[in-house]
Amino acid sequence: MSDVKSTTDVLVIGGGMAGLAGALALRESGANVTLVERAPEFGEVGAGLQMAPNASRVLKRWGLLEKALEIGVQPKHLVFRDAITGEELTRQTLGGEFEERYGAPYVVIHRSDLHRVLLEGCQAAGVTLVNDVTVQSVETINGRGIAHTVAGVDYEADVVIGADGLKSTLRPLVANDEPVSSAYVAYRGTVPITEETPQADLEDVIVYLGPNCHLVQYPLRKGELLNTVAVFKSPSFERGEEQYGGVDELEAAYKDCVPAVQEALKNLGTAMRWPMYDRDPIQNWVAGRMVLMGDAAHPMLQYLAQGACQALEDAAVLQDVCEGTVFTDDGANPEAWDAAMREFNSLRAERTARVQRTARVWGESWHVSGLARTLRNLLFKSRADGNFQHNDWLYGQDNDGVPARSTARSLASAQVV
Repeated sequence: MSDVKSTTDVLVIGGGMAGLAGALALRESGANVTLVERAPEFGEVGAGLQMAPNASRVLKRWGLLEKALEIGVQPKHLVFRDAITGEELTRQTLGGEFEERYGAPYVVIHRSDLHRVLLEGCQAAGVTLVNDVTVQSVETINGRGIAHTVAGVDYEADVVIGADGLKSTLRPLVANDEPVSSAYVAYRGTVPITEETPQADLEDVIVYLGPNCHLVQYPLRKGELLNTVAVFKSPSFERGEEQYGGVDELEAAYKDCVPAVQEALKNLGTAMRWPMYDRDPIQNWVAGRMVLMGDAAHPMLQYLAQGACQALEDAAVLQDVCEGTVFTDDGANPEAWDAAMREFNSLRAERTARVQRTARVWGESWHVSGLARTLRNLLFKSRADGNFQHNDWLYGQDNDGVPARSTARSLASAQVV
């Protein structure tokens, strides 16, 4: 017979970006929140990430943006170049009118730094954080969520937030699906910026677009590190091999690229690569008193740099729908959770599905060759800096429900591409 370890208002499963953000959001609303993480310590692997205004607005709401800015970088431009010729195709100025229009800055930050900002926010807010807990299953009994763990201990809560990532243990409660392989893999690396580092691009996010490959570079940690990500179509991954023993595939993928791109490959760590998966969008994230969020609900390819951003949006919208319903001036109302979860789901599912699908299409346009590459380049060059028509749906303050809590319901009007 299992022991009940904890009885709480909210149980969050997963201590990544989504879990920490969800825990912090609901704790800010007054919930008693316990977060369990399977790893023995909290941490985040990887390299840099881009935090667009729709995400930095959320940090601003929680009073954490300044902390992120202290250790992040505000790039001046987002620049796209052709990887074969080096020709600049388009650039977006990220300060000034861009920042004013979207209500917050564009920030590049190391994943571990953003994770630490959220973790420290949870600690300061009073979230109960527990490591070394592996949840096997969740069920709803008598209107409460019960999480069963490998250790034979149960955690009981009014609601369970499933934030356990791409390979979620809890997603089978709402969908019988599997991660979708993209055939692309990523190598990442961060290296110190030295006097020998080319100075021209250290204030921007630079993206080189090539046939079946691209490369991204930008500075991190106040300009102390250079972040490099190389993504390419991998024959071994297409065969089902997540890891690979050599660098011949990497070198072959970029052999026709300009010297600046080939030189940048030296910045990569090649001991490990990241196979790129997403999943097809699903409409329902709720099972009884369990609801998914973050990559567990809507894993996406990284071409729009929105994975962590959408997790932060999730947390902010969940906070919006719970305040005044589940959490009121008179205290918590557990009976309101069912309606709140349904509303959160309905507000977010169409939005995140659009981002998932657009990321796939956007990535395909990056990697074309031949005539398609020529047409892609012409299209990119036709876009003027300061033209926001392609940004507004993603970054705009009327789309994500984040800036004004009373406008969260405006998300329902965001239509799918």
